[in-house]
Amino acid sequence: MFDTMTVTKAAGALIGALLFLMLANWAADGLFHVGSSESGDHGEQAQAYTIPVEDAGGGAEAEEEQIDFEALMAAADPAAGEKDFGKCRACHKLDGSDGVGPHLNGVVGRAVASVSGFAYSSAMVDHVAEEPTWTVEALQEFLANPKADVPGTKMTFAGLKKPEDRADLIAYLQAQQ
Repeated sequence: MFDTMTVTKAAGALIGALLFLMLANWAADGLFHVGSSESGDHGEQAQAYTIPVEDAGGGAEAEEEQIDFEALMAAADPAAGEKDFGKCRACHKLDGSDGVGPHLNGVVGRAVASVSGFAYSSAMVDHVAEEPTWTVEALQEFLANPKADVPGTKMTFAGLKKPEDRADLIAYLQAQQ
């Protein structure tokens, strides 16, 4: 089936194809040049055109705007918070029993890391020194980004980005006292 002539033809075809690709690459490099010049000038490349961009103003505007959370809490809707609690329900319960996370009934006003029998992360236990009680303000900060507020927490939730959603959820949790 495979004799010497067949193997020689296959090897010749393979070597010929590789030689053709090398020659095509060499020819393309000669016609089109990409990258810096070979003359040793490794400075900034000249642009065909530039787009002027205004300065952001030194970060004053870039700083996160302050939210009037008291006004949001006054307008909060516990029914909408119940829908938002659906994201929490996978790990937290409201019946006094712990799941993957501690139970959340009575969490507003409760001491941080205080559910007996629950194994809190060391980061959450250390957070007690910074924030001893789950106040409305502390909850809204934590729910915005749990990993940033308590670095090292076991909670894998990314957070609620909208302040209105956080206010609704906290109002719902207050109603579950």
